[in-house]
Amino acid sequence: ILVSSLEFWSHFLPLTLLAYFAAPFRGKGYVLLIASLIFYGIAQPSLLPLLLFVCLLNYALGFFIYTLGDGRGANILVGVAVIANAGILLAFKYLDPMLMLFGFEPLGIELPVGISFYIFQALSYVLDVRRHVCEAQKNPFLFVAYVSLFPQLVAGPIVRYSDVATELKKRKHSLFKCVEGVRLFAVGLAKKLLLANGAGESYERLARYSEHNGTVLGAWLCIIFFSFQIYFDFSGYSDMARGLGRIFAFEFPENFRYPYVSRSITEFWRRWHITLSSWFREYVYIPLGGNRRGIARTYLNLLAVWLLTGIWHGAAVNFLLWGLYFFVIIALEKTFILKLIDRAPRFFGHAYALMLILIGWLIFESNGTLGDGRALLVFGQMLGVGCSLWSNDALFELLRNIPFLLIMAIGCTPFAFNVFAKLRLKRPLAFSALANALSVFLLIICTCYIVDSGYNPFLYFRF
Repeated sequence: ILVSSLEFWSHFLPLTLLAYFAAPFRGKGYVLLIASLIFYGIAQPSLLPLLLFVCLLNYALGFFIYTLGDGRGANILVGVAVIANAGILLAFKYLDPMLMLFGFEPLGIELPVGISFYIFQALSYVLDVRRHVCEAQKNPFLFVAYVSLFPQLVAGPIVRYSDVATELKKRKHSLFKCVEGVRLFAVGLAKKLLLANGAGESYERLARYSEHNGTVLGAWLCIIFFSFQIYFDFSGYSDMARGLGRIFAFEFPENFRYPYVSRSITEFWRRWHITLSSWFREYVYIPLGGNRRGIARTYLNLLAVWLLTGIWHGAAVNFLLWGLYFFVIIALEKTFILKLIDRAPRFFGHAYALMLILIGWLIFESNGTLGDGRALLVFGQMLGVGCSLWSNDALFELLRNIPFLLIMAIGCTPFAFNVFAKLRLKRPLAFSALANALSVFLLIICTCYIVDSGYNPFLYFRF
């Protein structure tokens, strides 16, 4: 609601920027802290104390772990941190679904916005302090500011404390960073509003068709539109977060790197939601032994990571199956498939990866719009089970969206980035003029869209 509220942002962001750049450096962190707490307090005032409790709990645990050094007491406190953070996440995110699964009345627990992201960020701080990756933050206010930074608070990327520890203490502001930040924000906003929302409307329309008038063409278009929607929705939000962060002189990590150009599922997960994959690798897979303890243990560690990845997205069975699905594929790729892909033409690898990605999104969405068995129905229609090849509705949807589909397909590749990179290298002044003009144009178009449209879902707010 906040992200799509033009009235909110037209007051909140200019006032925040004005206060931030007017303040001396020692006060800039406090401006961000106050702005972030206002942001979250307006969104969910009843759950702001939970956010503060998580921050102060992990700040205190990090401080005592750093003080104790390498002793047994520090290890005990790390265990307390893991149990406490996991317990909070499980209670708020999974208790009601589990009660319903076993036939009990749900407690009606309100899901805190962004809880999966800020819990992981706070816990990464404690674990990094214990591993001596970073020193403990002495200022509790700056630590709360780190966890609650409003640009990425509600839907990532997951920013580990070690990524921004130096910037919390000292960072360089410049007009160049502000301009770069605005450009990145404009691109992210356009991805979200102009591409993801359009794809989402077509997806929901085709999903309704599939129940009564399903065809092979309609089923394929349905899942293709959802794949575009979820990519541009989440990568768009991540770009907006990184753009706002850059304005405030923070360099948030990249979260997407053109995942749909992948030639394998292993490569896909190096490019999709990079900060989540990195988090599980650093704090689960490697501590469990990674691939250093034999083949059987490697696969067991992979299984643990993918089960947790599925559960992280929700307590529904489909997310568990989704995690297991990717575990099986990646395990097979490690065994022999990657060797076959390396020898095959590039087109084969892309087709193989995209096919498995589309099926994965069907499993993922079987608890959403395609719930109640409709995902299985769409999968059958993709294979031609009990339906015709096309219908007038499906053909009309394809023809009217050919330019839109081409734009989205190109947007999933590094084509535009490479063109602008070459222009920046050869004609820097022309690049700056074009990039700035395009950013202003996108911001104007997106503002008009927000005013005119009532359709603006953020898919990853669910998680």
